[in-house]
Amino acid sequence: MRSNYPKLLISLLILIVLLGNTFSAPKYNEAPVLAQLVKEGKLPPIEERLPKNPVVLKPYEEIGKYGGTWRRAWLGAGDRWGIARISIAACNLLRFSSDGKKILPWLVDKYTVSKDGRIYTFHIREGIKWSDGQSFTSDDVIFWYEDIICNKDLTPNMPAQFVGSDGKSIAKFEKIDTYTFRIIFPEPKPLFIYDIPAQGWYIDNTHGSLSYYAPKHYLMQFHPKYTPIDKLEKMAKDAGFNKWYELFKFKDDWLQNPDLPITAPWKVVSKSPNEPVFVMERNPYYFVVDPEGNQLPYIDRIVHYLVSDAEMINMKAVAGEIDCQDRHMRVSNYSLFMENAQKGNYRVLKWASAVGADPAIYLNQNVKDPVKRQLFQDVRFRQALSLAINRDEINKILYMGLGTPMQAAIPKGAAYYDPYWEKAYAQYDPGRAKILLDAMGLKVGKDGFRLGPDGKPIELIVSFTTYPGNANMSIMELIKSYWEKIGIKTIIKQIDRSLYVTNCNSGDIEIGIWVMDRCSNFILSPGRILGTITDGPWAPLYARWYWTKGKEGEEPTGDIRKLYELWDQVNQTTDTVKRDALIRQIVALHRKNIWIIGTVGALPSLCIVKNNFRNVPEYLISDAPLFTPLNAFPEQFFIK
Repeated sequence: MRSNYPKLLISLLILIVLLGNTFSAPKYNEAPVLAQLVKEGKLPPIEERLPKNPVVLKPYEEIGKYGGTWRRAWLGAGDRWGIARISIAACNLLRFSSDGKKILPWLVDKYTVSKDGRIYTFHIREGIKWSDGQSFTSDDVIFWYEDIICNKDLTPNMPAQFVGSDGKSIAKFEKIDTYTFRIIFPEPKPLFIYDIPAQGWYIDNTHGSLSYYAPKHYLMQFHPKYTPIDKLEKMAKDAGFNKWYELFKFKDDWLQNPDLPITAPWKVVSKSPNEPVFVMERNPYYFVVDPEGNQLPYIDRIVHYLVSDAEMINMKAVAGEIDCQDRHMRVSNYSLFMENAQKGNYRVLKWASAVGADPAIYLNQNVKDPVKRQLFQDVRFRQALSLAINRDEINKILYMGLGTPMQAAIPKGAAYYDPYWEKAYAQYDPGRAKILLDAMGLKVGKDGFRLGPDGKPIELIVSFTTYPGNANMSIMELIKSYWEKIGIKTIIKQIDRSLYVTNCNSGDIEIGIWVMDRCSNFILSPGRILGTITDGPWAPLYARWYWTKGKEGEEPTGDIRKLYELWDQVNQTTDTVKRDALIRQIVALHRKNIWIIGTVGALPSLCIVKNNFRNVPEYLISDAPLFTPLNAFPEQFFIK
């Protein structure tokens, strides 16, 4: 069954953000817990905590009520993006609209772009405060770039979007006044504006705790430019770190350090992500209000219960112990959710996912074993593995027919959809798969399994881990059975997520399993298709070569080299017609090469919501670049 993705793109009334320069309400209102702090003299009046022109956010259903605790569950520090997507990712200079079609001023109230796409000028909302009450200014932006991004100890490799095509020239950040700054690039960067609300995800930015700024007034005490290095190294040793930059990175981590000032709607208060209940509380300086002047968020606290696996999260939802959560909610449990909805007093929302495959199978083109590298880089081998998969069976058995059997491709309704890519080598045809393997000279041994070019048995090692998708051992066992029916012996390894990510980064994953998401608009997050996001490791060392301008990794050749060259052209052209044509060429390369093998795509993204938990959109586009559920604007959720 196909999703309602095209229909949902038209639904622009999910949430409307009104960004005026003036606010017409007679006064501002605040949560009772904050009003009490003001009364006790522990907090400034609300008028002093908000900027001159706060963001005005219209709620989805109705004006909410203050108070309450939002209950969720998570898997610990490795699951940090689940927390980021409901709060931390909201502290951004710019923010996407619900459908991702518009870029909304957020921390900045206006911006301009030069005609040649080289100069970006931003104006920060005057009077915005950090969560500790300090002023947010252009200095925080300049500090982030000059003292963090341009510091080789903190950022060994300059993020690619700041580097010119010559590999040497870099962007310049300039402070114009207290609230105005500009970024000057050595050459046109017409897509840069998309990178800001996406928080640099597609460049795999290591400094993602805050996007394009950092609290200078707090972090400067941990930086050698502002604190003597001898004193700093002693501070690091006393805190259990070997180097000053290790201490700095810890202090700049919102998950690990509750003292770090932020601008998001909720702030971490727990001392460690290892606590059984991880707690966040409202930020009294959050710069967003509703149309009646009520400062957001409505909800006082968010708690995350630490559990050992994703299935436990699903069971807590079934038991009615979760108020609102989409992360880790498995489509395979849809019937179970529906059967228990009345008892658990919750509703099941089916958001439209921008997923091209879940799971997707990533064959590492840089695999270290020379024989396997020869196999993986032969398109016939990839085609054979794809043809061997019975996608209809996976969809019926595990997804109750809710998805679309397809290749790992951009799904229907998303920008740059290609029906031929969706169908490429996606039919179930094990006979044809065997013919392809025979043509490669891969003979069948006495045990029924095929031998490699070296005469030794082929043994594929497929690694998978817990991630916010639907892959589980049942799916892995099906894939194993399909491949072994065509004579390819397959071993399934379930490993810890942190180890999986480490091995992906080093190129030590032979075949990785992850979701192929981020497909709502290729421009917003091309990392899956370019192979530059390492949890989908189909070209980890080629990607490292690309992002480091040849300093690290392996130099690609052939169609992968062409893929990167096309993306460079996409990044440099201001001609939208030419840009679209270039992206179509990238799509064609994937259709031809099948670098990523799909199973089932266009699955609904399930969100379990208690019936008294309101202002949650019934329909929403769910995608990683939109930081879903951030694009539902959680600050306007409330408990009725």
